[in-house]
Amino acid sequence: MQPDTIPADTELADLARRVREGVGRLNWRMRAEADQGNPGPAVLAVLSRLYRAGTQTPTELAEAERLQPQSLTRIMAALTIRGWIDRLPDPDDGRRARISITADGLAVLRQYSSQRERWLAAALESTLSPTERQLLRLAADLLIRVADA
Repeated sequence: MQPDTIPADTELADLARRVREGVGRLNWRMRAEADQGNPGPAVLAVLSRLYRAGTQTPTELAEAERLQPQSLTRIMAALTIRGWIDRLPDPDDGRRARISITADGLAVLRQYSSQRERWLAAALESTLSPTERQLLRLAADLLIRVADA
């Protein structure tokens, strides 16, 4: 299916809308619950990408995160100053750089993630029954599968 087409099946269209709304609202709420002073979403996205995908070139990072090269350049400068990324020459092409997350960058990412997960775990416990939590576990697996498709 093309990403810009609407499913013909009304039930499927409604499901898509509800999943988009639920994921969007949950993401917004988790960001709102995080302590102030955390890095911005673009910084966290770059650190997260480096953690999940490993060392990348700036071009690979920009494409994966759908960032303009100029925006990524500013983000990488800030991350380098903070010691959250390393920028090393590419062994295959000295004109290119390879970017990797440092131990300090990983610590920042883990701290931010654990803050959000603590809030979410408390919200799940206070809002959902054990059966509903089990259903959500299954749904989460399905969402990961859809996201990776």
